[in-house]
Amino acid sequence: MEIKVTRTAAPGALPPADRLGFGEIFTDHMFVMDYDAGIGWHDARIVPFAPISLSPAASVFHYGAEVFEGLKAYRCADGGVQLFRPAENVARLNTSCERIGLPQLDPDEALEAILRLVELDQRWVPNERGTSLYIRPFVFAVDPNLSVHGAQKAMFVIILSPSGSYYSGGLAPVRILLETEDVRAVRGGTGYIKCGGNYAASNRAGDRAMQSGYDQVLWLDGVERRYIEEVGAMNVMFQIDGTVVTPALLGSILPGITRKSCIELLRRWGVPVEERLISVDELIDAAQSGKLEEAWGTGTAAVISPIGVLGYRGEDYTVHGGKIGPTAQRLYDEMTAIQWGEKPDPCGWICPIPRNGA
Repeated sequence: MEIKVTRTAAPGALPPADRLGFGEIFTDHMFVMDYDAGIGWHDARIVPFAPISLSPAASVFHYGAEVFEGLKAYRCADGGVQLFRPAENVARLNTSCERIGLPQLDPDEALEAILRLVELDQRWVPNERGTSLYIRPFVFAVDPNLSVHGAQKAMFVIILSPSGSYYSGGLAPVRILLETEDVRAVRGGTGYIKCGGNYAASNRAGDRAMQSGYDQVLWLDGVERRYIEEVGAMNVMFQIDGTVVTPALLGSILPGITRKSCIELLRRWGVPVEERLISVDELIDAAQSGKLEEAWGTGTAAVISPIGVLGYRGEDYTVHGGKIGPTAQRLYDEMTAIQWGEKPDPCGWICPIPRNGA
């Protein structure tokens, strides 16, 4: 794929790690490519980061025709930069496009776009442990009319944001409230993809949980309101009587790449793992009997987010004394060591970036 590169005339500077935050600062450049029905994807380019001009009638504004991904680039101790399983993100982005009626991307070209942009702006990858360069690819429809149909015109954009450590104060367990009113998704819907509407629709329950003293919600299925699905915007895992149990991917749960990686590591270590339905009754029974040994969320941003308290129908259930457990800690340590190049990659997950960027 030919990518035209226009470098910025006013390069920025990477702020200190303690001022990075998340998604607030952006690098010098972005990738943009256009789609027109009958032509396909065309005009691939890397240009200075700038606003995008769209018609007020663009269908992304009116019908939510938008999908996205999130992955990271990491600075290794030797100064090199590497990505973690980026081909998995590209594959999931295409799954999301197919579900929303957006044109799919050539996987090799989409991956090349990510690698080329990170290569160009790699000086923006911070080097403090726990920091990273967050990569946000997204696809959206720009048809300038109010008709409801699959996209005839679209854009594929990638932006980069240097981000601070998710756990600047340590790997602190969170308080989770089981949500019994709102639902996140149903089978046949969009729960298994990354689209903006999924996240916007979850905000109300999340806000209610925080007002009640919790950090996030634990979602139940949208039909029976009985089975555990996700925690906030992350996949969730429980260690019950020595076995790690995680909700099965049945069409309403996002197939998380961190989730997949955790399962692969656990099985390499000989830890029993089950992907199946988990009822709220089973979970609360395990918490009451002491068989619930650990609980944690998995996702790109936090990698592992330990759960210290489960709230359900007015009762709080403490997990592992309110502290991170040994299995969650081991997963976090192993995964981040591989991501930051501190340990060898035994699974072929790492994708290095050439060291010839600006």
